Amino acid sequence: MQGDPDRVTVYGRDPLAVAKRWQDEGAQWLHVVDLDGAFAKSPRNRGVIAAIVESVSIPVQVGGGIRSLDTVHAYLSLGVSRVILGTAAVHRPELVEEACGKYPHRVALGLDARDGRLAVEGWKETTSVDAVSFVRQFENLALAAVIYTDIHRDGMQSGVNVEATRRLLESSAIPVVASGGVADLEDIRKLLPLVRLGLMGVITGRAIYNGTLDLKEALRLVREFTSAVEPPGRGR
Repeated sequence: MQGDPDRVTVYGRDPLAVAKRWQDEGAQWLHVVDLDGAFAKSPRNRGVIAAIVESVSIPVQVGGGIRSLDTVHAYLSLGVSRVILGTAAVHRPELVEEACGKYPHRVALGLDARDGRLAVEGWKETTSVDAVSFVRQFENLALAAVIYTDIHRDGMQSGVNVEATRRLLESSAIPVVASGGVADLEDIRKLLPLVRLGLMGVITGRAIYNGTLDLKEALRLVREFTSAVEPPGRGR
């Protein structure tokens, strides 16, 4: 939780079975993070990730320890649909430009923030970089999305940071995926109005493992809402 490796909760010993479970329940994407890779600064679970990709038919996005164009290429060659650049984007913004140029719309920018400031190195270090200001430099790239995580809320099921997510959406035309703090169906309801601003999705983990959020019900709610709204106007 909150990026602390000493506060890890294990929900299953068989990643493939877990992946298939969420696919069977209707998940549209699988979000996979190589936590070992994030701390080691290079992939550590590539074999497991390859097996997950092979075992499901829904798209998989992967983050954690991706620090080079070679690693981006390696993951995409495995069949991963989207890779996430986080720490590398802060230290080497040119890597984001190179990756987007070579693999348009298959790279996401991972923004992990603590009190609005970006955190890096598996969330161990908090920088002085403002998250909202940082994302603007990538405005003209072929990014698939910005994945915005409020670290204070990650794994805590304390509720999503709707206002911070709204500020990010209003500051950029890049689609956003919200992450961190989802506890129940009410949190999904709070995020739905942001679809009109370009919210692409929401990542949930602990809530569905603990059973406080019913994934099928959440997906039903989202489908009902999105079918009734017009696509967001992003002409900024």
